[in-house]
Amino acid sequence: MKSIYIETTIPSLATSRPSRDTIIAGRQAATLLFWESKRHNYDLYISEYVIDECSLGDPEIAVRRLDFIKNIPVIPHSGEIFALADKYQQLLGIPERAKIDCFHLASCVTAQMDYLLSWNCTHLGIHTFVKIQRFNNKYGLFTPLLLTPEALMEVDETGE
Repeated sequence: MKSIYIETTIPSLATSRPSRDTIIAGRQAATLLFWESKRHNYDLYISEYVIDECSLGDPEIAVRRLDFIKNIPVIPHSGEIFALADKYQQLLGIPERAKIDCFHLASCVTAQMDYLLSWNCTHLGIHTFVKIQRFNNKYGLFTPLLLTPEALMEVDETGE
Protein backbone atom coordinates (compact mmCIF):
# COMPACT_ATOMS: atom_id res chain seq x y z
CA MET A 1 0.00 0.00 0.00
CA LYS A 2 1.18 3.54 -0.72
CA SER A 3 1.90 5.85 2.20
CA ILE A 4 0.54 9.32 2.85
CA TYR A 5 1.78 12.01 5.20
CA ILE A 6 -1.28 13.91 6.42
CA GLU A 7 -0.34 17.59 6.82
CA THR A 8 -2.28 19.79 9.27
CA THR A 9 -4.56 21.42 6.69
CA ILE A 10 -6.30 18.06 6.19
CA PRO A 11 -7.65 17.62 9.76
CA SER A 12 -8.19 21.39 9.96
CA LEU A 13 -10.50 21.50 6.95
CA ALA A 14 -12.19 18.20 7.77
CA THR A 15 -13.18 19.32 11.26
CA SER A 16 -13.87 23.02 10.79
CA ARG A 17 -17.30 24.53 10.59
CA PRO A 18 -18.73 24.53 7.04
CA SER A 19 -17.46 27.56 5.17
CA ARG A 20 -19.56 29.98 3.17
CA ASP A 21 -16.54 30.71 0.98
CA THR A 22 -17.04 28.51 -2.08
CA ILE A 23 -13.36 27.67 -2.53
CA ILE A 24 -12.90 26.65 1.10
CA ALA A 25 -16.21 24.77 1.06
CA GLY A 26 -14.99 22.86 -2.02
CA ARG A 27 -11.76 21.97 -0.24
CA GLN A 28 -13.71 20.82 2.80
CA ALA A 29 -15.93 18.64 0.61
CA ALA A 30 -12.95 17.14 -1.26
CA THR A 31 -11.14 16.46 2.02
CA LEU A 32 -14.16 14.72 3.53
CA LEU A 33 -14.78 12.73 0.34
CA PHE A 34 -11.18 11.52 0.36
CA TRP A 35 -11.37 10.71 4.07
CA GLU A 36 -14.64 8.79 3.81
CA SER A 37 -13.99 6.93 0.57
CA LYS A 38 -10.26 6.65 -0.18
CA ARG A 39 -8.12 6.90 2.96
CA HIS A 40 -8.43 3.17 3.65
CA ASN A 41 -6.51 2.52 0.43
CA TYR A 42 -3.36 4.01 1.99
CA ASP A 43 -1.11 3.81 5.01
CA LEU A 44 -1.52 7.16 6.76
CA TYR A 45 1.08 8.94 8.89
CA ILE A 46 1.44 12.23 10.71
CA SER A 47 4.30 13.80 12.63
CA GLU A 48 4.53 15.37 16.04
CA TYR A 49 4.44 18.70 14.17
CA VAL A 50 0.90 17.92 13.02
CA ILE A 51 -0.12 17.12 16.58
CA ASP A 52 1.46 20.38 17.78
CA GLU A 53 -0.41 22.44 15.17
CA CYS A 54 -3.70 20.63 15.72
CA SER A 55 -3.44 21.47 19.42
CA LEU A 56 -3.46 25.22 18.76
CA GLY A 57 -6.38 27.63 18.63
CA ASP A 58 -9.95 27.22 19.82
CA PRO A 59 -9.89 24.39 22.40
CA GLU A 60 -13.15 22.85 21.16
CA ILE A 61 -11.96 22.71 17.56
CA ALA A 62 -8.48 21.56 18.65
CA VAL A 63 -10.10 18.56 20.35
CA ARG A 64 -11.93 17.74 17.10
CA ARG A 65 -8.71 17.96 15.09
CA LEU A 66 -6.82 15.79 17.58
CA ASP A 67 -9.65 13.26 17.61
CA PHE A 68 -9.55 13.18 13.80
CA ILE A 69 -5.86 12.14 13.79
CA LYS A 70 -5.78 10.08 17.00
CA ASN A 71 -5.23 6.65 15.44
CA ILE A 72 -2.69 7.68 12.81
CA PRO A 73 0.91 6.51 13.39
CA VAL A 74 3.32 9.32 14.31
CA ILE A 75 6.72 10.01 12.78
CA PRO A 76 8.78 11.26 15.76
CA HIS A 77 11.00 14.36 15.81
CA SER A 78 14.63 13.73 14.91
CA GLY A 79 17.84 15.63 14.34
CA GLU A 80 17.75 14.57 10.70
CA ILE A 81 14.31 16.15 10.26
CA PHE A 82 15.42 19.34 12.00
CA ALA A 83 18.55 19.70 9.83
CA LEU A 84 16.66 18.95 6.62
CA ALA A 85 13.93 21.46 7.53
CA ASP A 86 16.60 24.17 7.82
CA LYS A 87 17.88 23.30 4.35
CA TYR A 88 14.37 23.36 2.87
CA GLN A 89 13.67 26.73 4.47
CA GLN A 90 16.73 28.21 2.77
CA LEU A 91 16.08 26.45 -0.54
CA LEU A 92 12.43 27.52 -0.77
CA GLY A 93 12.75 30.94 0.87
CA ILE A 94 10.08 30.12 3.42
CA PRO A 95 9.68 32.79 6.12
CA GLU A 96 10.37 31.91 9.74
CA ARG A 97 6.65 32.19 10.63
CA ALA A 98 5.91 29.34 8.19
CA LYS A 99 8.94 27.14 8.95
CA ILE A 100 6.63 24.40 10.25
CA ASP A 101 5.93 23.61 6.58
CA CYS A 102 9.62 22.68 6.21
CA PHE A 103 9.27 20.29 9.14
CA HIS A 104 6.28 18.63 7.48
CA LEU A 105 8.24 18.20 4.27
CA ALA A 106 11.37 16.95 6.06
CA SER A 107 9.31 14.45 8.08
CA CYS A 108 7.69 13.16 4.92
CA VAL A 109 11.02 12.88 3.08
CA THR A 110 12.93 11.14 5.88
CA ALA A 111 10.11 8.63 6.37
CA GLN A 112 9.93 8.12 2.57
CA MET A 113 6.21 8.74 2.26
CA ASP A 114 4.80 8.34 -1.24
CA TYR A 115 2.57 11.41 -0.89
CA LEU A 116 2.39 14.57 1.17
CA LEU A 117 -1.30 15.43 1.38
CA SER A 118 -1.95 19.12 1.98
CA TRP A 119 -4.00 22.13 0.98
CA ASN A 120 -0.98 24.33 1.72
CA CYS A 121 -0.12 24.99 -1.89
CA THR A 122 1.78 28.18 -1.02
CA HIS A 123 4.78 26.37 0.44
CA LEU A 124 4.07 22.71 -0.35
CA GLY A 125 2.61 22.97 -3.84
CA ILE A 126 3.54 22.15 -7.39
CA HIS A 127 5.60 25.32 -7.89
CA THR A 128 7.98 24.23 -5.11
CA PHE A 129 8.04 20.59 -6.17
CA VAL A 130 10.64 21.05 -8.91
CA LYS A 131 13.07 22.77 -6.51
CA ILE A 132 12.50 20.06 -3.90
CA GLN A 133 12.95 17.29 -6.45
CA ARG A 134 16.22 18.76 -7.79
CA PHE A 135 17.59 19.23 -4.27
CA ASN A 136 16.54 15.75 -3.16
CA ASN A 137 17.97 14.12 -6.29
CA LYS A 138 21.27 15.96 -5.79
CA TYR A 139 21.55 14.66 -2.21
CA GLY A 140 20.09 11.19 -2.76
CA LEU A 141 16.89 11.90 -0.84
CA PHE A 142 13.45 10.46 -1.49
CA THR A 143 10.90 12.86 -3.00
CA PRO A 144 7.20 12.45 -2.24
CA LEU A 145 4.49 13.77 -4.53
CA LEU A 146 2.88 16.90 -3.09
CA LEU A 147 -0.87 16.58 -3.65
CA THR A 148 -4.20 17.92 -2.48
CA PRO A 149 -6.94 15.39 -1.64
CA GLU A 150 -8.65 16.32 -4.89
CA ALA A 151 -5.51 15.64 -6.95
CA LEU A 152 -4.81 12.39 -5.09
CA MET A 153 -8.31 11.14 -5.86
CA GLU A 154 -7.65 11.85 -9.54
CA VAL A 155 -4.38 9.90 -9.35
CA ASP A 156 -6.24 7.14 -7.52
CA GLU A 157 -8.90 6.97 -10.25
CA THR A 158 -6.44 6.86 -13.14
CA GLY A 159 -4.01 4.55 -11.41
CA GLU A 160 -1.08 6.84 -12.32
